[in-house]
Amino acid sequence: MVDPDRRIIDPHHHLWPVGGALPYGLDELHGDTGGGHRVEATVFVECGAAYRTDGPEHLRPVGETEFVAGQAVASAQRAGRATIAGIVGRADLRLGSRLDEVLDAHVEAGRGLFRGIRHSLARAPEPEAMRIPGRAPEGLSVDPDFRAGVARLGERGLVFDSWHYHHQNDEFADLAAAVPATTMVLDHFGTPIGVGRFADCREQVFEQWSESVARVAENRNVVAKIGGLAMPDNGFGWDRRATPATSDELVEHQARYYLHTIDCFGPERCMFESNFPVDRFSLSYRTMWNGFKKMAASFTAEEQDQLFYGTAARVYGIGSP
Repeated sequence: MVDPDRRIIDPHHHLWPVGGALPYGLDELHGDTGGGHRVEATVFVECGAAYRTDGPEHLRPVGETEFVAGQAVASAQRAGRATIAGIVGRADLRLGSRLDEVLDAHVEAGRGLFRGIRHSLARAPEPEAMRIPGRAPEGLSVDPDFRAGVARLGERGLVFDSWHYHHQNDEFADLAAAVPATTMVLDHFGTPIGVGRFADCREQVFEQWSESVARVAENRNVVAKIGGLAMPDNGFGWDRRATPATSDELVEHQARYYLHTIDCFGPERCMFESNFPVDRFSLSYRTMWNGFKKMAASFTAEEQDQLFYGTAARVYGIGSP
């Protein structure tokens, strides 16, 4: 176990009830977060779980916040276990005058934990080649109603999380520049793809990705979640092995993505994330955090605290940054 006393906020995980896309409940979350690292708190990010099955369509995602808020109460009652301390929900940001109705409902359902919205920009060029293809419509990031919705989040002191692919980083940078008063979170590095047409192009993708991430970082309203790079669609192939990846393999094959992003954004605008249980296809939770700590070993104690705790605490209003 590497650096077991370092405090951690895991700012990105999902929950799915039994029967969901990838069943992962509080027992599984606490099994992972309680595996040796000092994970004090977590942030749930929307994943289409537990939506309402009736009522107005635009309010159905509020069911997910209701579900997670209940799980958060239960997590807080388990002594010595990580507490779900923030919720990022889902809303259609193109709703115009009806958006506040949805945000108000999330706030009420969240029991003080609602922090923002993720309305995915991810648009897969070859959905048939991907395990988890994003299906956002073409041109979503420049839709005037969508941009107005992103701006409304900032006016209400809420965060906008974005999941998209590496070839969309430039459009995300344009969005961030157009709505500078809203804090935006770049999830999973902008998901460099390594399957389909990108399967044999890792170096070319890395070069393109590196340049576009630097452009994203020029927008001071953007912070980066660094993690989520062990999904099957990243193409490292660990999900197809008989044994999971080791922390040293994680460092060997992926450290350059982490270090480049930290170099572009600075530790005060980066936060390590697990993206569990999706990255569980490739490696264990304990192994992942060991790898992160190895990558961060050359940074100062203050910088490491920002990467593992402080940035997440500030962005999502958790604990004491």
